[in-house]
Amino acid sequence: MPPAPDLSALRAAAMHRLYTLEQSEQLTRTRITGVADAFSVDPRTVDRWLANARANNGTYQPPGRTSFTLTPHMLDAIARWRGNATAAWKELRAENHPVPSLPTFHRATNRALTPGMRAGLRGGEKARRRFDVAGERDRHHRNYAWETDHVEASVKVRVAGHIRKPWITFFIDCATSAICGLAITPQRPSREAVLVAIRDAVLIDEHHGPFGGIPTYLRVDGGKEFLCATVKEALGALSTDIIELPPFTPEGKPNVEAVNGAIKKTLFAGMPGYTHAPTLRGGKPVDPDQPLLPFEEFVRLVLEWVHRWNHENTLKSLNGYTPREAWDADPALIDTVTHEALHTYTLERHGRPLTINNGGVRWRKRNYIADWMHGRVGEKVHLRYLPHHDHRVELYDPQTGRHLGHAVMAQQATPQQGLSLKRARAREADRLRTKLKKAEKNRNILYAAVTRPAPPTPLDAMPEEEALEHLRNLDGFDPAVEALPDLIQLPEPDAGLTLPINPHTPPPTDPKDQP
Repeated sequence: MPPAPDLSALRAAAMHRLYTLEQSEQLTRTRITGVADAFSVDPRTVDRWLANARANNGTYQPPGRTSFTLTPHMLDAIARWRGNATAAWKELRAENHPVPSLPTFHRATNRALTPGMRAGLRGGEKARRRFDVAGERDRHHRNYAWETDHVEASVKVRVAGHIRKPWITFFIDCATSAICGLAITPQRPSREAVLVAIRDAVLIDEHHGPFGGIPTYLRVDGGKEFLCATVKEALGALSTDIIELPPFTPEGKPNVEAVNGAIKKTLFAGMPGYTHAPTLRGGKPVDPDQPLLPFEEFVRLVLEWVHRWNHENTLKSLNGYTPREAWDADPALIDTVTHEALHTYTLERHGRPLTINNGGVRWRKRNYIADWMHGRVGEKVHLRYLPHHDHRVELYDPQTGRHLGHAVMAQQATPQQGLSLKRARAREADRLRTKLKKAEKNRNILYAAVTRPAPPTPLDAMPEEEALEHLRNLDGFDPAVEALPDLIQLPEPDAGLTLPINPHTPPPTDPKDQP
């Protein structure tokens, strides 16, 4: 059925027509009666409508219905009572404040305050946000923009004899909704987890799958671990722009929020130790003695879920494709970085170069040692480290930036590392001893034995042919340049050339010259 006509718009159009006829002196009573019959009203009502249009320059404006409006004092009373209009009305009435009837007061409240504002007065900002309208961004192409966030697992697991709830840091590609990388920590993640997740997301190899590369933009919330100097330096080296979203705006990063919600419903809800499981009266768990998963098993199940999300889960927003299919169908080029360079970018650097001394490299009142340091005492190195991983550091040449190797804390070195250090020291000593013996051996010149009187000949003297060859190489000697013509065969003459005259051939004789 066609929609019902808008009587207000029809009435305004009819009055504009009558006003136009009146201005051209063509308006008759018959026309007014016809309009009255069309709207099923009395002709005098049409006269009033026409007078309204005449007063508003030909535009009919229906008179607004007078309604009650809340005063600022009434709005303050509603806010004090957390959006409870009835309680505010009773308070105002008890104070002898002029108020209308309760239904009228409720209608005025609904006109003055939106549903979102009323919900915010009752439940705060979180309740108000449920009434916000969020737009939808263009997905662009793969690696155009990524989103990242932390999510606390709704599962209790066992970590070294303690019960904790792990955290997961996700990096999601906005174009394909693929999980490019993640990091799992038993405690609330810090910048160390962010750097590990960045490294896992950017790398593309047999261990990290086909998803990855360097994103153009990265959307983060206001978390300090995402905006620290180390993370900014690492992403700045990759020429990735960080887009800082306002805090508590999940609509700004819908892709990573969708992953966070999906893993809670499809993985955490089926694990033992689920914190949102139904409870008995008094909040008691249904099975208080259920065994909890160890942290290693939890990580394994999360990685399996990530693989299913990327390769088996079809998304309506991707037209029924899986993230892997959408990724492979995207023709956009992927910018990559080597594992060595990424390892450097995603480490925090100590400010000034440090010196290798006899105890190793001194940093933060601790010594760091490595087997490759033998013989390098006095050299300068740049130190980089992963936050909260003080047991190991990476050292680089301050001039070229070349990675020299890693070093471990001397107090935490394992027996194998200590044995490797001793073996390296022994190898360095053996190498020096070998060089010294060879030098002493070369210093003692040996001469060849003779049976006839002759000058002494050193045994290390070069033969004549070898000496000539050595001198030619030093002078840039080229045998082809010094070759004599009679030693190198000339090419055969071309058939088109005139042969030279043989001087031994007698000249031809003319028959007239013969007697």
